[in-house]
Amino acid sequence: MTNEAIIRRRLTVREVAEILGVDANKILKFIRAGELRAIDVSQNRGRKPRWRIAPADLELFESRRSNTLGATPKTERRPKPRRATDFVEYV
Repeated sequence: MTNEAIIRRRLTVREVAEILGVDANKILKFIRAGELRAIDVSQNRGRKPRWRIAPADLELFESRRSNTLGATPKTERRPKPRRATDFVEYV
């Protein structure tokens, strides 16, 4: 295989699942949700898809889901208003 062929090689769903250490169904969910870019190489597009993922797309997916980009900002929580305790409430 030439260097160009190695660079252009696409990974199967099963290979990506093994790389990430998750089930293949999880990878399919990422593809359907649009989080992981993949192409369908099946001959009949109306039938079961045969997804292939480019290594660059896998790297982009990993970088988007990585925590090394920085922590997500948390919204400040306002404390609940406290009831005054110096009066009696009659209902």
